[in-house]
Amino acid sequence: MTDTVAPVPEMTHRQRQVIIIGLMTGLLLAALDGTIVATALPTIVGEFGGIDRLSWVVTAYLVASTTSMPLFGKISDLYGRKRVYQAAIIIFIVASVLCGASQNIEQLIAFRALQGIGGGGLFVLTFTIVGDIVPARERGRYQGYLSSTFALASVLGPLAGGFITDELSWRWVFYVNLPVGIAALVATTIVLKLPRMRTDHSLDIAGSVLLVTSIVACLLATVWASTEYGWSAPSTIILYLLSILTLVAFIAQERRAPEPVLPLRMFNRAGFGASVLVSFLAGAAMFGSIVYLPLFFQGVQGKGATNAGLLLLPLMLSLTMGSLVTGRLTTYTGRYRIYPIIGTPIATLGLYLLSTIEPSTSRLESGVYMVIMGFGIGMVLPVLTLAIQNTVEARDLGAGTAAANFFRTLGGTLGVAILGTILNSQLNSGLDEQLAGIELPGGVAPADLAQDPTGIASLPDTLRDAVTFALSDAVTFAFLIAAFVMLAAFVVSFFIREVELKSASTTTTMSEQPAEPSS
Repeated sequence: MTDTVAPVPEMTHRQRQVIIIGLMTGLLLAALDGTIVATALPTIVGEFGGIDRLSWVVTAYLVASTTSMPLFGKISDLYGRKRVYQAAIIIFIVASVLCGASQNIEQLIAFRALQGIGGGGLFVLTFTIVGDIVPARERGRYQGYLSSTFALASVLGPLAGGFITDELSWRWVFYVNLPVGIAALVATTIVLKLPRMRTDHSLDIAGSVLLVTSIVACLLATVWASTEYGWSAPSTIILYLLSILTLVAFIAQERRAPEPVLPLRMFNRAGFGASVLVSFLAGAAMFGSIVYLPLFFQGVQGKGATNAGLLLLPLMLSLTMGSLVTGRLTTYTGRYRIYPIIGTPIATLGLYLLSTIEPSTSRLESGVYMVIMGFGIGMVLPVLTLAIQNTVEARDLGAGTAAANFFRTLGGTLGVAILGTILNSQLNSGLDEQLAGIELPGGVAPADLAQDPTGIASLPDTLRDAVTFALSDAVTFAFLIAAFVMLAAFVVSFFIREVELKSASTTTTMSEQPAEPSS
């Protein structure tokens, strides 16, 4: 049966603006909740206990959001964007209320996973809907707005979490999502008009289960190996083997499924594979640096949590500026391939410079390095989503956009875990070297001295200097590794394919003719 689409008139500029504002609100919700809870965690643990499960409050959200992205992308291709997007908002709002009402750490972890599912839908469908309503030629500007929103959330999250926890309660970190989510729901309900697909739906359940199993096993193995069990532990090896086996089974399933959740035909499109690989590598380098910069400011330079967040403002502002400038240039010139080729070496330079900072490095100097890195990343990320959307067929727009966000988030999650392992290894060896011959308090191991970065400043002078030097070396070495990861992204960026940007939106294109038969 051939799919058909009900005609939808081209939107006015004002209608697009209203929708974009609603989408930015939804994206801000999902992006904030990946980081806002971090500064509330000590208070939560103080109330509930369960410090051994503390990391799962964050990990549950990241794992659930990462695995749900391809599913939401494909479901929206089958059932339409609007109601699937609204379902994601509702899931997110309900989960936020449940998180705020949690009575123990187990409930909070479970509800955070549910919240992550909604957040994953908000992430991928925000960028997909922009692909639906905005012509490719103009899309770079709007993608820049959305990338700026994501950058803003990455920096404001810890600041907002700390303020809300101090002034109200940690529960309001979640309750605050309710009015914002309702506003996003109302905005999209009133003005969002998209094609109404009429098709024989056939969701790839088997492929979805295999994909989720493979991703979850890989993420759990990486997170647990870096924080608890080690890379050679039997549990780590078994989980990686499970991930590989289910990935092979997933590829086999996708080859024969009538409606694959991640259509393999997308990888046959010129430049698609390069774009998602750059997205993966850039995500790993970006998330790793953003996560560990506050550790340097607090643990090495002795800054407070709020002050450390403020010190990230140069990074956030430059990333925002890079996204906006690149978006407008893409709209003006109709070219986009050149920006990842320029942006990745700029980001690489910024990361390398950050790998040279020391305890005595001034705010101005570290700020300039962050500006360089942030502007480079800002030139890359929004263009990758546009490149992927412009490469895939209209019927795969949701799945393609999901792939862009999925691989970036997956890269970020794995990057943080792997860089964390490298950092911890360097820190332990550095502590052993720096503390050799120094008498430690009874029952205290060298590694114990760096477990609380905020307490390093209160150590005796000799111990403080040794721990600070070891931590500084460990963090900057992680930045150096991230620089090599970004350098790899630079090499891959040359394989991105430039495809002429269309002047009509996807809704208009799809309305003018029947959609292609599903295959």
